Amino acid sequence: MKQILLFFITTQTLFGLISIAPVKIGDKPGLHGKVSTSLQTRRGSTDKENYKLALRVAYDNNASYVTWSELSAEYGESNNVEDTNRLYIHVRHIYALTQEVLRGEILAQLQRDKFKLIRERAITGVGLRFKIFELYENSNGYLGIGGFYEHINYTSDDPTESHVRINSYLTYTTPLNENSSLSYTLYYQPIIDRFSDYIESHKFQLKVHVFKSLALSFKLSYDVDSRPPEGINKYDFYQETSFVFEF
Repeated sequence: MKQILLFFITTQTLFGLISIAPVKIGDKPGLHGKVSTSLQTRRGSTDKENYKLALRVAYDNNASYVTWSELSAEYGESNNVEDTNRLYIHVRHIYALTQEVLRGEILAQLQRDKFKLIRERAITGVGLRFKIFELYENSNGYLGIGGFYEHINYTSDDPTESHVRINSYLTYTTPLNENSSLSYTLYYQPIIDRFSDYIESHKFQLKVHVFKSLALSFKLSYDVDSRPPEGINKYDFYQETSFVFEF
């Protein structure tokens, strides 16, 4: 295990990361959260700086609802030229409709990404979440279906867009042992009357607790936007490795 941790620490860029594992009612009663920060600095043949902060705060009443919010901000420069500028804010309220299986969801989200030409992307939506199969003890799987209203304002010459999208997702997390877990989340979000215009996202996460409230997290993500702004690639792949502190 020490060799694995050393490999991650020395060979990967330590970007901040919040867990993608599904949030469930009664998992951690009361007020709690997770925070991760990072700084990357290089000097010499390449000058590089990258800063990131990620924070999640949740309140779980241990009976009928859990409310959580997430903030992620990232800024970077290469050779004194800005190359990263992102902001992500998400708020979600999950409430029980039945004792175990069915949950309702209300969500709101705000995104900015200068280098994807997104000045502002605002979302409000509702949905249902169903508890599904458990392959192993203490694993959790959910299937979600709902919809959201999306408003996008671009920094390019592309016009402002407003749509209603279907929001469907599958999320699953399972323990590998008492100190580690593996999670996967799939999102598929087509425009309700134009299924050829869709957003698709695959996220994998391996989380290893290293000491008390400190965990190491390794994440792979593959995202598809079938109709991005002109000049922006349809596909994005990235990996992140980080330390996460839970409180």
